[in-house]
Amino acid sequence: MNSKYLYLSLDLLSFIVPFCASFQKKAPFYKKWKYFGIALLITATIFVVWDEIFTRENVWGFNPKYLTGVFIGSLPIEEILFFICIPYASVFTYFSLNHLIEKDHLFPHQELISSLLIIILLISGIYNVDKWYTGVTFISLALFLAYQMLKIRPRYMGRFYFAFGILLVPFFIINGILTGSFIEGEVVWYNKQHILGIRIGTVPFEDIFYGLLLILMNIAIMEWLEEREYYRKKRAH
Repeated sequence: MNSKYLYLSLDLLSFIVPFCASFQKKAPFYKKWKYFGIALLITATIFVVWDEIFTRENVWGFNPKYLTGVFIGSLPIEEILFFICIPYASVFTYFSLNHLIEKDHLFPHQELISSLLIIILLISGIYNVDKWYTGVTFISLALFLAYQMLKIRPRYMGRFYFAFGILLVPFFIINGILTGSFIEGEVVWYNKQHILGIRIGTVPFEDIFYGLLLILMNIAIMEWLEEREYYRKKRAH
């Protein structure tokens, strides 16, 4: 395979299997598309703007060796597709696990997990606010979790944390390749001044929480839209 198609291939491979599996009778994810589509549009827009700013400010960048050369603004088309393909695969996994596993094993602990994450991320983010990737990611996730916990009070967080734990396996494979595992150099490079410098393999520690925020925002908006329509229909009857 030509190296310039590596990033594009990772996007498409992560998407194609979940997409084809979305039409299963037992877990028909396609029926959620009207909610997920809006959630994806909102979340992808936020992350693309964030990405554009950080790319222009040299917080991170991209290796042209692994890109097709098509750009929108400062971002390669592969990076924009990342915010479509990865959330689709992740939310599909969350949806499928909800159908496969009846019991919400982490439900009794979801508020404790969220509380610990909020405290640790907020303190770490403020302490490392000069490191843009660390500070912005940690503080943003802490505030979003706090809003979820105090205002929305969702009942799905236990299922989300369980699904995210499963998703860490493909996450480390894909992000590992993007950050230099199994290839020469990196697809995505990071400015050392804006990260903690802690890596799991080749993956920056911050990527875990960046990914968590990306997936959670999609799920939170999707669940909120579906719940709103459910109560609207209930009132109509």
